[in-house]
Amino acid sequence: MDFDLTQALVGAVELFALVFVRMTGMFVVSPIFGRRNLPTYYKVGFAFFLALLVTGSGSVTVPVSLGTTLEFAFFTLREFVVGVSIGFIPYLMFSAIYLAGQLIDMKIGFSMVSVLDPVSNLQIPVTSNFYFMICMLVFITVNAHHTVILTICRSYESIPLGHMTISGEVIDGLMRLFSDIFIVGFRMAAPIVFTVLLTDVALGIISKAMPQINVFMVGMPLKILVGLIIIVITMPAMLVMLSELFQNIGAESYNFMRGIGAQ
Repeated sequence: MDFDLTQALVGAVELFALVFVRMTGMFVVSPIFGRRNLPTYYKVGFAFFLALLVTGSGSVTVPVSLGTTLEFAFFTLREFVVGVSIGFIPYLMFSAIYLAGQLIDMKIGFSMVSVLDPVSNLQIPVTSNFYFMICMLVFITVNAHHTVILTICRSYESIPLGHMTISGEVIDGLMRLFSDIFIVGFRMAAPIVFTVLLTDVALGIISKAMPQINVFMVGMPLKILVGLIIIVITMPAMLVMLSELFQNIGAESYNFMRGIGAQ
């Protein structure tokens, strides 16, 4: 009896540890939860209680016997990779914001000014940082953070513990998602880039018609002004695009999990 109880306790601890590692992997890279300015003990505590709820639900089991420490370490690493992969899907959608901001700043002249992004710990353009803050607000408004939590909790239905495969479907899905992110980024930046390009053409015509005007002194503030005006005008359309993008997080995550959980 004592031996059976000990074995049950050891199995429960191993099960909880594997679930907790997958939760932790998601919290490393996912938006909102993965921000570096968010205290680490908040992330660990949130992942701990989520893992406790999932383990206590009884819907998760260890499919194989973890006899040795090496086997347990191998399964732990796999579960961490699964969690990081699930959290990477919404983070990848945020990359469209960085792409759009980079393209806009290159045209209006803000590319030489950068600020520190606390998530990636990299220098990003000013417009990218502004769009990122708007993006975070939309992310919370459409309850996309709830979708991320629900996705990781339901991931054990599609990807049981110890089952992870990289198939051609996964690669094709990632390539499609990357292309969609580029398309969304270009769509966000297109109105500003096109308007500033027309401004450059107009300044070129003016410089030929009136050579006495110093186009370089007039062009830079004019492009900044035009760019900011178009950003304000196109903001409602951008909010709609972001809402549609984040509402697809659940579907994209499910397709990805179905690929890496296929047997």
